[in-house]
Amino acid sequence: MGHELVDRSVLRLLHRAGYTMQQNVKTREGSDHPDRDAQFQYISACVAAALAANEPVISVDTKHRELVGEFKNGGREWARSGHPVEVNTHDFPSQADGKAIPYGVYDLARNEGWISVGISRDTASFAAGSIGAWWEQLGKTAYPYAKSLTITADSGGSNSARGRLWKLELQKLADRTGLQIVVCHFPRGTSKWNKIEHRLFSFISHNWRGKPLIDYATILNLIASTTTSTGLKVYARLDETDYPKGVAVSDAEMARVNLTRHDFHGDWNYTITPSTTLI
Repeated sequence: MGHELVDRSVLRLLHRAGYTMQQNVKTREGSDHPDRDAQFQYISACVAAALAANEPVISVDTKHRELVGEFKNGGREWARSGHPVEVNTHDFPSQADGKAIPYGVYDLARNEGWISVGISRDTASFAAGSIGAWWEQLGKTAYPYAKSLTITADSGGSNSARGRLWKLELQKLADRTGLQIVVCHFPRGTSKWNKIEHRLFSFISHNWRGKPLIDYATILNLIASTTTSTGLKVYARLDETDYPKGVAVSDAEMARVNLTRHDFHGDWNYTITPSTTLI
């Protein structure tokens, strides 16, 4: 019948030798970059220096996008015995009422999170717009004398270290705010070390476990109600902007970006200086 037969004596030997049937576990991050640890140390030094100077430091990233509607959400939630929340049998995107793309900003010094929930695409414009919204709503009030903004981010996605649009959008942000923007990227495959992952995103996921994300209001409320014993505060907003994909940045536009690469791994670490003086 096409089935493989295994002698029971072989199974007994495997058990005695300490073998059991196990699932695959995702732990490998790919080959390590030779400067991975040195980059971690460099990021730590940049962050420590900024915090010591009372300058804002934020960790940013995009959380996993979610389907909006009556779909199953992993985890369990208290409900009356025998009366679980009923959701769709299948998670077909065609049945969704939309998609939610949460881009997060985590303020290291204030233990404060900001989530912009996008509805279109995860682009560099969306990422920079989320950071700009955080600054306008929270950052500039918390740091009225700030001269710089330090950002730690992954190397891929909408805030890719190689992204031209990401750098152009940060230039616009620097011009608009007057802030010198320092960016430090984590090497590829090391996103779990980015502070936002385990200080903000993990708690949001825990808070909404088992709760269907039936509409945007529910998503925003669940994000904003996330707290921890250490005093985490989270704010959320809906970004209804339609961000186009595939926006090309010309060489002339890139030439106007006041980008200075750091001596150590300038591909990962760089500073963008405002090109205008705000009055």
